[in-house]
Amino acid sequence: MATPADGGDKYRSYLTPEDLNNTQWIAGPPNYDVIWPAGSLEEYVQNLVKTWEMELVHKANPNDYKTLEAENFVLGINGKKYFSLKQVGEIGGSYNVFLQTSLPPSLRFYNPDEETYDSSQTAFKQVFPRGFAFEILQVYSGPPVISYKFRHWGYMEGPFKGLAPTGDLVEFFGTATFELNEDSKVVKVEFFYDRGELLAGLVKGKSSDESTANAPSGCPFMA
Repeated sequence: MATPADGGDKYRSYLTPEDLNNTQWIAGPPNYDVIWPAGSLEEYVQNLVKTWEMELVHKANPNDYKTLEAENFVLGINGKKYFSLKQVGEIGGSYNVFLQTSLPPSLRFYNPDEETYDSSQTAFKQVFPRGFAFEILQVYSGPPVISYKFRHWGYMEGPFKGLAPTGDLVEFFGTATFELNEDSKVVKVEFFYDRGELLAGLVKGKSSDESTANAPSGCPFMA
């Protein structure tokens, strides 16, 4: 199996350096990142969602947002609760919103109530130093109410909450809807997914702290 250390491609682990360089490819080596045709609905949705996510995570002033109507915008998670843009900021940003849970604090391996924007960003940038990729797998409907299936994925190449990196692929799948107003600005977003699928992939490493080793076990409870 090819590895980055021997010059292979980690994202296509069956390809050795020799395979990459010496094989006669029809249109280059295979790439499993989804690339939609230019001008397609799928490309429009992927660009919209990625730009929206970038603004939500990185822009400090709502007046600088281009994709959404800041005053009326709401974000819903699994149909349980909706957050205004102000509340997203108060909670500590996107990771702490997306990892909201009704589990008792004693059963939370990641507790969004105890994390800040800075601590959450640091934790996940450390876990996924090469990024946590997002891709649209299928678009079910176009604007004004966009519905799609997505995949979030990356390799655990850094530690998480005292657990050593595994190098394994971590991924989860879900669906989402984006509701646009007459000016094509996003006013309502809903995501549906299992947060435990993400966190379960991050708790497989060996513990560097005995107290972490005694944390609650079982994927749902580590959520």
